[in-house]
Amino acid sequence: MIDMLLLSGVKGGSEDALGKIIDKYNAYVCTVIQNTAGESLTREDVEETAEDVFLALWDSASKVQKLKQWLAGTARNKAISKFRKVAQTIPLDDDIQLDNGNGLDNAVIEKSERVAVRQAILSMGEPDSEIFLRHYYGSQTVTAIAAETDMTEAAIKHRLVRGREKLRLILGKEVFSYE
Repeated sequence: MIDMLLLSGVKGGSEDALGKIIDKYNAYVCTVIQNTAGESLTREDVEETAEDVFLALWDSASKVQKLKQWLAGTARNKAISKFRKVAQTIPLDDDIQLDNGNGLDNAVIEKSERVAVRQAILSMGEPDSEIFLRHYYGSQTVTAIAAETDMTEAAIKHRLVRGREKLRLILGKEVFSYE
């Protein structure tokens, strides 16, 4: 009931109502973003993406009917977009730390493998890359992805299978397994 009143206020142009929505849902939106992107985004990236979600709410409040569901879906989509931008500009030496004699070599190999996987996923094209990101990085179920993309569950499963095959060919090894 309170959400409907706040949403109605935002639809009417109330910045105060938007502020109350932000106060109530900011942690929730940041959690959705973090769960979608995993460790790929910095705290600042997560906060910036959350701001983008609330700006999108302000811009399209008239189309929103279920506030919490809309915030979750928009947060996931914005996190995926931010992940794509970050994945294309990852510096190789940002978080490499020495631990023992071969720590640097292992860290470089691990980082380069993560970059290769990200690039391979992004090269798959839409909607396959989005489905992969939602399922494997965002931990979304096949059912949820199907509902949000207006595709059947069978189509989502087929795209995941086909995508894993593409990644095996591109990367030369098995990276993802089907759950």
